[in-house]
Amino acid sequence: MKIAIIGTGAMGSVYAGLLADSGNEIWAIDLWKEHVDAIASQGLRVEGASGDRTVQGIRTSMDGTTVGICDLVVIATKASGVGSAAQSAASMIGPDTLILTIQNGLGAGERIREHLDSNNILLGVAGGFGASIKSPGHVHHNGMELIRLGEMEGGLSKRVEKLAELWKDAGFNVKAFDDIQQLIWEKFICNVSFSAPCTVFDKTIGEVLDDPECWNVSRNCGLEAYNVGLQKEIHFSFDDPVKYIEAFGRNMPGARPSMLLDHMARRPSEIDAINGMVPVVAKEVGLRAPFNEALSAVVRIRERSF
Repeated sequence: MKIAIIGTGAMGSVYAGLLADSGNEIWAIDLWKEHVDAIASQGLRVEGASGDRTVQGIRTSMDGTTVGICDLVVIATKASGVGSAAQSAASMIGPDTLILTIQNGLGAGERIREHLDSNNILLGVAGGFGASIKSPGHVHHNGMELIRLGEMEGGLSKRVEKLAELWKDAGFNVKAFDDIQQLIWEKFICNVSFSAPCTVFDKTIGEVLDDPECWNVSRNCGLEAYNVGLQKEIHFSFDDPVKYIEAFGRNMPGARPSMLLDHMARRPSEIDAINGMVPVVAKEVGLRAPFNEALSAVVRIRERSF
């Protein structure tokens, strides 16, 4: 299969490396010239939970104009880059091209549809990865727990099941789901619970859980998102959101959310798609989200100095 990966940061590079190693024609598309050049000249080294390999033959581009029509386009940018990624993908999209977006937060599929007229948009949720770039052309990942795939409009289709098999053949743990929105929201409330709180308080997930005042803020961020989801008729798999959020956090106490890592590196985060999205969707259903509104403001103010 001919596959374009738009956004070959840490996660996108893991996707590119393993999918290429299993025999697919991969195009790695990214604006980071040193990384793209290293992949083209030396191959892409992927080490971690999947082993240690250097994959040759990955084609590269910085704008995608030379790629041509693909069977699959994977948008693996940060949430803020989804719109521009969708625009850059226009020349790669044919009538049967599948578009898969794997992002944190909410609204990626809708942002793609603002730029691409397609009924072939699929949504993905990645859990338990924790990838990082060691140097240009060299990525590491701590795990590969599960990638969940589904139709944007719901339902378990043949094309989603076929796509899941493609990723399984590349060594990923993948499962197709008929209600991907449930899974997106269940990950969303956990991201909301820890992303901005850990960033604002400069603490790991475990440190937030162990500090009563921090945990009070954290769980209220998650509860605001959960209550919005209920109003949007999301079918959560649990009845006790606080217990669910805490269990998620206790499973990775030493972890720092990507938002905190972004601030440690003095780069903008995905605040607008995570905590910043809660007040937006809350307003749509007649609710308020003061905890998320306040923490999002703090994060944005800090980012002005980056």
